[in-house]
Amino acid sequence: MSVNGINNPNPIFYPPGTSQQMDQSDFLRLMTAQLSQQDPFNPVDNTEMVAQMAQFSSLAGVTETNAVLAHISEQLAAQTQLLQDIKAATPAPAPAPTV
Repeated sequence: MSVNGINNPNPIFYPPGTSQQMDQSDFLRLMTAQLSQQDPFNPVDNTEMVAQMAQFSSLAGVTETNAVLAHISEQLAAQTQLLQDIKAATPAPAPAPTV
């Protein structure tokens, strides 16, 4: 399949300092552009489309897992800091008497 040119009426602009990673809306935008630009007499192979969707689904799951793990890591760091603060505020025990 040859592509002569794709005119995107809705280009994606990222503000300075933001991540340029694609998300689900970007994927859907690309998929609809691909479907709208394909040759109706020679459409994209179904297995290829299913494979792309499976890859995206897997990526979405990994991204969600990373977010959950980051949240757990933040909670553990906060708990560790709290324990360190409690330990620092607790007075040291008196030395044992010598006989």
